[in-house]
Amino acid sequence: METHELVPVLEALLFAADTALPSMLLAEACETDLAAVSEALLALQKETDAAGRGVRLAEMAGGWIFVTRDVYAPFVARMLRGKKKMRLSRPALETLAIIAYKQPVTKAEVDAIRGVDSSGVLNTLLERELVTIRGRSKVVGRPLLYGTTGEFLSYFGLNDLAELPRVEELKAIVGEREPENPEAEPDLFPPIAAGDAAANAEAARDVDSVEVAEDEHVTVPEDADDEGENGGDETN
Repeated sequence: METHELVPVLEALLFAADTALPSMLLAEACETDLAAVSEALLALQKETDAAGRGVRLAEMAGGWIFVTRDVYAPFVARMLRGKKKMRLSRPALETLAIIAYKQPVTKAEVDAIRGVDSSGVLNTLLERELVTIRGRSKVVGRPLLYGTTGEFLSYFGLNDLAELPRVEELKAIVGEREPENPEAEPDLFPPIAAGDAAANAEAARDVDSVEVAEDEHVTVPEDADDEGENGGDETN
């Protein structure tokens, strides 16, 4: 199939999808090779940009998807105004940030950084498929290891984890928005305190010591210290 024939086929497939589609999946659907699909995707991307359409073809979460062009986002927001939109609470964002930057990470390490039990928040992130279980550490107790998912990348519009801002950049952004406050919450990215959490963290970063937990359904136990955080997600 020639590029000019492949472009409208890819456009139809991407239009029908509600998630990013990997190039390999598109190649299988079109019964052609990956190189031809890659060339056609770039042609489609240039075509939509040149035509000034209300959507653009973006590469994110390891695949391709049509997204609203930034300049037209206010019109979409106006149309959707009044509809409920789920968003992550601050505790959920804190926990997600720790997992994203320190994965694979144990719950003990997350708790040590946040200074509070994170059971409820982890349950919420697991239910939303923003976080997944990557396996178990080999330290005593064999704690679970957590990592982010493809849904996490889509949620934040990232193609891969390499696009995450560096911790120093993130701190600078937060510092610009929130003036220094001596009573502010502790840094999300300090070294892990000594003790069991440190032992778990060392094992968590040792990828060779991870045993994948396949088809294991796990619910993180609730704890009274985390009261209110499981319900921390808000709706607008």
